[in-house]
Amino acid sequence: MVNRLHGGGVLVTIRDVAKEAGVSTATVSRVINNKGKITKETQAIVERAIKDLSYTPNVLARSLSNRKSYAVAFIVPTITNPFFPEMARAVEDVARDNGYNILLCNTDDKRERFAEYITSLTSQFVDGIIVNSHNMEKSDLEALQKHNIPVVMIDRVLDSDLATSIAVKNREGARMATEHLVEIGCERIAHISGMEEEWNSAQRMWGYRDVVGDLPWFDQSWIGKAAFNVHSGYQVAKEIFSRHPEVDGIFCANDLIAIGTVKAAYEWGKKIPNDLAIVGFDGINMSEQTVPSLTTVLQPIYDMGQLAMEELIKKMEDKEEKPKKYVLDVDLLIRESTMRSSTLQKDI
Repeated sequence: MVNRLHGGGVLVTIRDVAKEAGVSTATVSRVINNKGKITKETQAIVERAIKDLSYTPNVLARSLSNRKSYAVAFIVPTITNPFFPEMARAVEDVARDNGYNILLCNTDDKRERFAEYITSLTSQFVDGIIVNSHNMEKSDLEALQKHNIPVVMIDRVLDSDLATSIAVKNREGARMATEHLVEIGCERIAHISGMEEEWNSAQRMWGYRDVVGDLPWFDQSWIGKAAFNVHSGYQVAKEIFSRHPEVDGIFCANDLIAIGTVKAAYEWGKKIPNDLAIVGFDGINMSEQTVPSLTTVLQPIYDMGQLAMEELIKKMEDKEEKPKKYVLDVDLLIRESTMRSSTLQKDI
């Protein structure tokens, strides 16, 4: 089948490769698709011919011959949160190294759009799906299983053995963040959580409560709820300042909320970290660029995306591969937003 232009505009085909290598087109096909018995010497000769002619196997032809599209969908709630593009980079790196293309599906954090994607993807020719969205439901997994489409979930744990799941120690990370605020001398610590329906958000809220829940000053009014974005974090932080002007520490459920809190603190006249210490969660690249730089619970973002794609490839290539559950470690990365010192020069 015709492949691509080469040299002075000549179309290179699989027949050209076979002629160059002195083998049959069937042998070239076996090398390309890694199927059938072939000697190492013959494989090396064919691979050399492919390289010399700058031949790239025609993906459409491969799809028709083995019923594979070499396309994987990556479903995310938003592309405006840097967390997801950073993870998408890892997914794409592994996919490209293994001959797959990525379809990025942005749901705008809406269940109806997520459901539309599931319906669309089951009717199209995709080999697998990676989901990083709390909109995923058990019924979606069951529908995808009927269409023989393997799934890997990130930061979404369902009571199901139909898909591999990858999460981090959200509750433990939240405890680390809140305990750090206690250790640097904070006495009234608030929490700005994400929405209750988000599994990871709920885990982080309970980690915060593990540390302060039994203290005499604590009640539910110390917890604000925000969407995972800067503007919502800013608005909720202002509400907390109005409700509890004595607050001297805030643990935020993600870095974008924390960045919004920094802005609100600036407007409120609170100096960071001496008046108000702030901790985020995720470890996105942006968290290092804020003034002051943001202390955060560091998720292994790239590793999560890499592992998700590697596990999906295993399942796509071996339908008998059993689903697994991964729970990865997190670290507390201490930066200026909690470095309390009389000599700190980077207060806002």
